[in-house]
This record gives sequence, C-alpha cells and structure tokens, in this order.
Amino acid sequence: MSSLALFYSSITKKIILALAGLFLITFLLVHLGINLLLLLNDGGALYMTAVGFMTTNPLIKIMEVFLFGGFAIHIILGIIVQVYNWMARPVRYKVEGYSHTSFFSKYMIHTGAIIFVFLMIHFNNFYFVKLGWVAPPAGLEKEDFYQMAILLFSSRFYSIIYLILMLFLAFHLNHAFQSAFQTLGLSHTKYTPFIKFAGTAYSIIVPLGFACIPAYYLFLK
Repeated sequence: MSSLALFYSSITKKIILALAGLFLITFLLVHLGINLLLLLNDGGALYMTAVGFMTTNPLIKIMEVFLFGGFAIHIILGIIVQVYNWMARPVRYKVEGYSHTSFFSKYMIHTGAIIFVFLMIHFNNFYFVKLGWVAPPAGLEKEDFYQMAILLFSSRFYSIIYLILMLFLAFHLNHAFQSAFQTLGLSHTKYTPFIKFAGTAYSIIVPLGFACIPAYYLFLK
C-alpha cells in the first residue's frame, strides 16, 4: 500500500512539475518578445512602454504571483524528483558511459542549477531594483530599465556569460518540452513526432532570440 502511495505521489509530483514547466515555457515567449524590443532604434521608447505595462497592469501583477509560484514549484519539485531518481538507481551502470536516459535528461538538474544562478543575478539586476531591494546603477532611476539593460549588455563580460547561458537554456528546454508532454500522457505515434519537432525548434529559436541581444551589443553596436 505504501509503495502504491509512493508511486502515485511520484507521478503527481512529475505532473505538477510538467505543468509548471509548460507555464514557464509560455512565459519565456512573452519575456523574449519584450527583450527583442531592445534591438529597435527608437531610444527604448517601445521597450519602456512594454515594461511600463508589465510593471503597472493589475492583471500582470496577479500573474507575477503565479510566475514566481511556478518558478518555486518547478525548482523544488525538480530537485525532489531528481533525488528520487538517484535513490532509485544508486548503483552506477556497469558499462561506463552507457545510460538508458538521454543526454539532455541526464544533465537536467545541472543545467537547471546553472540557469537558477543566472536567474538570481537577473532578478538582482532588474526585479529587485524595481522592488527597491537593490539600488539602481549610479546615475539611473529605478524605473529606467532600458538604460539598465543597455549598461549590462554593453559589458563584454556580461554579454559573453549571457550567450553561454543560452546554450545551457537550449539544452534544458530541449528535454523539458518533450518530457512535459510525455509526463502528461500526451505521447502518441501520431503526435509525438510533431511534439519532438516543436520541442527541438523551440529550444533553438527561443535561446537564439535571447542570444541576439548580447550579440548585437557585442558585435554590431
């Protein structure tokens, strides 16, 4: 009975993890759309309009609660599920280098940890400034997110780190997208090939879109 309860508990955790992951995947598209406005040659007018809407609209503020809840759930359950997987397979494979899991699946916890560290840096540079927890860069107002972004991407060190992170994000998304649909029981010979294609395309296009911004300030600005 206890093993059955543990099984369903594990499945429930994975389902919640998958739903939180899909929610964050959707949010990434919104975030990317706003960030790409930095590339417009309008002095940041449209970018600041979008940021102003995102930071003042009451519905968006409510969505922020769900967003941070999604982050927390995804991170905590991701760690728990990974620990359960390690406990279920404590002995290393006899044939070194061989694994029944994919490369992307095997290193999900590692890429996730790297993304989490950068996420905290990102919050420190923008969101915590908005909340007043962190002082804005010298000479800038806390609402001037356009100049903050320009200042960061003008740093060669920051831009290179950002580009490297996009590689880890691509690896993480490649498995996460497909795994979420599989966990939700949506695997089917008719739909799985499309889901795999969409997951691969998403994991390339979205990180590449984010990477365009530091690349622009590194090589074209």
